[in-house]
Amino acid sequence: MLFFRLSSLELGLLFFAVIFGATGLGLFLGRRVRHLSESLKEPFGVLQAALLGVVGLLLAFGLSLAVTRYENRRSNIVDEANAIGTTYLRAQTLAEPVRSRSLGLLTRYTRSAIRISDEVPGGDRASAARANEQRLQTRLWRLAGDALATAPVASAPRLYVESLNEMFDGETARVAALSNRVPTAVLALEVLGSALALGLLAAYLAIAGRGVLAVLLASALVAFLLLVTADLDRPTRGMIQVPDTVLKNQLASMEGPPAAQAP
Repeated sequence: MLFFRLSSLELGLLFFAVIFGATGLGLFLGRRVRHLSESLKEPFGVLQAALLGVVGLLLAFGLSLAVTRYENRRSNIVDEANAIGTTYLRAQTLAEPVRSRSLGLLTRYTRSAIRISDEVPGGDRASAARANEQRLQTRLWRLAGDALATAPVASAPRLYVESLNEMFDGETARVAALSNRVPTAVLALEVLGSALALGLLAAYLAIAGRGVLAVLLASALVAFLLLVTADLDRPTRGMIQVPDTVLKNQLASMEGPPAAQAP
């Protein structure tokens, strides 16, 4: 994942350098062969029009993929916060000492979930936070088993186990979504295709002797669009991040005294 190892600033500079470099090269070559405009104008026009159409489809496809994943990540974090909240409320109906231990572990679990939202997916710190979460899951599940063994026919432990399982599933889906990105090959194809199409467009306009400002503005727009597409797939460190406010609000509600008394 070459593109995702770079910072947003580095990525933006790379995209703008490639796109404007290709545009500048096209302008230079177009001016050098302007004396052949009668024979080159028509084939250049047809070729750049075809390439611009293909690149437009690629850019729209890549941006659509990135936006869809961004919305899915927002939905996943809300689902997880709701699952944690439900599990925390049902844990309050368990008998002691499972009740107090589970409530404490659920609070720590939520803090760990927030830490995952602040780390780069696949990095060492994110992996450490995920490993800590998995240890907490094991302890919570063990306590849920103790609650079931103590009261095998009671409703509270069974409802708690159900919500606990949903909470674990929700966290797995959220962590997987954080690492789900536009394939590097697709993004590279968009960058190279855009550079080639804009270079040909610049050469065509230079041969025709008009529209230089327009192609520069188009290059800036395309480079910015590429940056937004890539940045949408950097949910924890880019300019467009997936907010974890709902998880932080859930944690704040868990740090106060439980609403229900121990049975």
